[in-house]
Amino acid sequence: EKLDRLFNQLWSHPCFTIGLIQGVALGGGAGLIACMDHVIMTKTAKIALSEGKLGILPAVIGPYVYRRVGSANFRRLAMMAGRIGAEESLRICMVEQIVDTLEEFSECVDSLTREVLSTGPCAVTSAKELTIGFDRWHLDDKALREWTLDYTSKMRGSMEGQEGLSSFLEKRAPNWKLEE
Repeated sequence: EKLDRLFNQLWSHPCFTIGLIQGVALGGGAGLIACMDHVIMTKTAKIALSEGKLGILPAVIGPYVYRRVGSANFRRLAMMAGRIGAEESLRICMVEQIVDTLEEFSECVDSLTREVLSTGPCAVTSAKELTIGFDRWHLDDKALREWTLDYTSKMRGSMEGQEGLSSFLEKRAPNWKLEE
């Protein structure tokens, strides 16, 4: 239960989360990175849904890995329970970046942080809320379209939305963007 709560809280955490992998991320470690918004791994690191090697299933991490890599890739990884390398992890979208050295981690994190900080803070949080809404949607398409239109109207009418639209029209940086 605690592990499930950890994964769910990480998946739905309002902040942009970054995971760094060196070495091997097995089982729950693979689940942790599946919950991150952006994952960077070294070219020699490995990931595995290794539970099958123990005769069990990656059920607790399953919803998060499934959302990240899709049905076919999740099924294959769970059934094989073998390790995959950096290139395969990138190909199936388990990670977003590969670095050659540990020193490159900090450069990538700095670059990502600058990029996220140039985005409206409420927009970052709301992007996660929107995604969770899509993940859990159980009504018809018409209701989904109405919900997204309402969400868009809410964001456009917010102080942040007004500032973002004004700054765009006035060709200036929005007030949340850090000076470089």
